[in-house]
Formats: sequence, C-alpha cells, structure tokens
Amino acid sequence: MHDHDTSERLASYADVLAGELPDTWTSFYLPADAKDDLAELADRIWDLDLVAAALAEHPLKQAAVLSRPDGAQLVLLDRHDDSDGFLIAAVAPQALPDEAYRDVPEPNGIALSVDDPFLSAEQVAGDLLARYDSALAQVRHNALGGIQPSRPDRVVLTWQPDGSVATAPVGDRAGAVLVANGFIQDPQSGIYRLSGDDTRAQARALREIGPQLDTLGIGTALQHPAGRTAPTSAPASMPPSPAGSRTPPAARAR
Repeated sequence: MHDHDTSERLASYADVLAGELPDTWTSFYLPADAKDDLAELADRIWDLDLVAAALAEHPLKQAAVLSRPDGAQLVLLDRHDDSDGFLIAAVAPQALPDEAYRDVPEPNGIALSVDDPFLSAEQVAGDLLARYDSALAQVRHNALGGIQPSRPDRVVLTWQPDGSVATAPVGDRAGAVLVANGFIQDPQSGIYRLSGDDTRAQARALREIGPQLDTLGIGTALQHPAGRTAPTSAPASMPPSPAGSRTPPAARAR
C-alpha cells in the first residue's frame, strides 16, 4: 500500500472516530515530516502496555490526534502486526507537574479493527475514554496541590507562596467573574490564578469578586498561610497531600 493510501486511511478513520465519540472531538493528521511534533507526541503517550510495546519496536512515523475542548487528547497510530487495524492511546496533559501523576494508573490503549470505525468508537467510549477521563480527573485534582476544592455555591481562593492567589471554581459563571477581574486560567489544570505582582490591583480584584459572585448565589472564602494578613476570609481546612510518584508516559520508559 502506498504511503498516501496509508496516511489517508489513518486520517479518515480518525475523522470518523472524532465524529462518533461523546462530546465534541476534532482530529488532525501528523505526517512523517512533522518529526518534532511526532517526537513530542510520542513522549506524552500515556501507556505502559500494548501501545508502549508497539512504540518500542516501531517509532512513531505518522499519527492522528483527536482533541476535546477541555484539553483531552487521544492518538491513533498504525498497529504494525499481522492484524489490519490501528492502536489508540490516551495522551498525557501538558504542563502538569510529575507529582500530579503519583498513584494514577495509566489509561492503557486498545487495538481497533479497521473494518468498523463505528463499532470502534463504541469501544473507545466505553473502555479507553472512561478510564482516561478517570485518570485525567485524578491528575488534575492532584495538580491542585494545596488549593482547597471549590463547590458550585462557594469559590475558595488560596494564597500561593509566590504571592499569587489560585482557585479551581466549579462552573463557567464563577470562572467568567474571575477572568473579568484579572485571573488567568491554565487550560490544562483548570486552575485560575491572580498574579501578586501588583498588590493593589490584586487586593482590589479580591474585594470586587465577592459581591459579583454573591449576586450569582456563590459565596467566597480566602484561605491563606498562617501569619499572612489577607482581605476578608473564611476558615478552610487543607486537603490531604497527594502521595506516590508519577509513572511517565510510555515513550519516556523507552
């Protein structure tokens, strides 16, 4: 089979999968000449089983990446064995610390038949995607570190050692208020941060978001280390610290 035929088959199959998976997914194809992108992608493949073994024998030469708006990604790649099919694996999020992966099982990939991409989409949704979403939730929670989790009716703001304030609000309405007052969201972890470089601007923002959130029926609390004076706050207990160690994506093990 010519390289063009192989690449077209992979890209087309990925397009069908993206259209059949729950929520909204898009796909894009990475050809062999996108060497840097393929190398970066291979380093983030979150697998220590079937896909890791395949990559150990056959370095990534082409791939199709499926992406969801929240940052979740899946990668479709050639199988390289007697079976005429593909492998699909989860992709580890970027920009999260290694500690966030401690004690989180890898959402290992699965093999797909080339004959029926619609059935394959059901397999991905019911197996790999379910495990991937669970693992994503765990690493993103771990990435919060000492940030007290918020609730739908209460945003908890936590002072950080660098003087910034961080929070992980629940819901788009609270997030919109934070952004309007200078918070910047990390797209991978979902954490909102307000810089402490300008302490007057920071204090003004913290004063203003309280009434704005209150009109939405959302309370606020400001958690800070002992000895630091902060604007009006409510006591909040610290969550337990994560434990364990990150297991890196498959290509790193190689």
